[in-house]
Amino acid sequence: MNDKLTGHLSIAAAYTIFGLNIVFCKDIANSAVVSPVVLFTLRAIGATALFWLISIFLPHERIDKGDFLKVATASVVGLFVPQMTFLVAITMSSSIDTAVLGTLGPIFTMFFAFLFLGEPITGKKAGGVALSFAGIIFLIFNSVYSGGAQNSSPLGIALLLLNSISFSFYLGVFRPLIAKYSVVTFMKWMFLFSLLLSLPFSAKGLITTDFCAIPSNVRWEIGYLILFATFFAYFLIPLGQKHIRPTLVSMYTYLQPIIAAIVSIATGMDVITWQKALATALVVGGVVLVSRSRAAAANAQPKTTRH
Repeated sequence: MNDKLTGHLSIAAAYTIFGLNIVFCKDIANSAVVSPVVLFTLRAIGATALFWLISIFLPHERIDKGDFLKVATASVVGLFVPQMTFLVAITMSSSIDTAVLGTLGPIFTMFFAFLFLGEPITGKKAGGVALSFAGIIFLIFNSVYSGGAQNSSPLGIALLLLNSISFSFYLGVFRPLIAKYSVVTFMKWMFLFSLLLSLPFSAKGLITTDFCAIPSNVRWEIGYLILFATFFAYFLIPLGQKHIRPTLVSMYTYLQPIIAAIVSIATGMDVITWQKALATALVVGGVVLVSRSRAAAANAQPKTTRH
């Protein structure tokens, strides 16, 4: 298997996992047996344990003392805030809306690249942002005025936007730090810091939650969340990033609404309406414009710097 194919398969698998995870998290939220903060802590405990266990069998790598504060900050904006906002938002948002808003990451990354890396914003990028913004406004308007049981609340949409902004900020600002260490070393400390941060908020819930009363299907879904959506996904994405361009990586976010919509509709957890279809087309269409602009800029860059 060549490197490029390995990269594509790794990223496709990761975003398929995320698409399924949206549906499973929605089902866990509907069961109301585990609070979002307790669920986050369970996720952090599992991932921390797995990454630290694997690190035992790998060459020892130290984090520089001057980088610990940076790693702790990265864990807040890259793990704690995105995952907590997602787990809270999923209780007040439909699976399809959650997946659609999750595709906005490349647009927010574009803004942070402009602010911190000086990457220019082209007309095509601005047009893509405007198109996706129109889709978000339409989605919010429809959620407020249609009154259907499957619609998302404005607060849920706001939390999902914060989720995407926070993770995009993490990718844009902490990229040099991410590249400095191996995936296992970086992630074992990231999850440890996020676990310690969550414990003051979840300690009471961990004690009072009746884990024996959790239905077996919900237990399997929590296990999927910990093992696949947290642990394996954080292996697959860095593997894919080594072999294919960042623009192509971002394009795979479009798998999330497709996977989430298929599973949600098939299981009766959500329904597709023309309003949601139109909002999806606007949001995804805008992101496609931005991604193509970024790809064109990336392809043109070597020509302008080679003398």
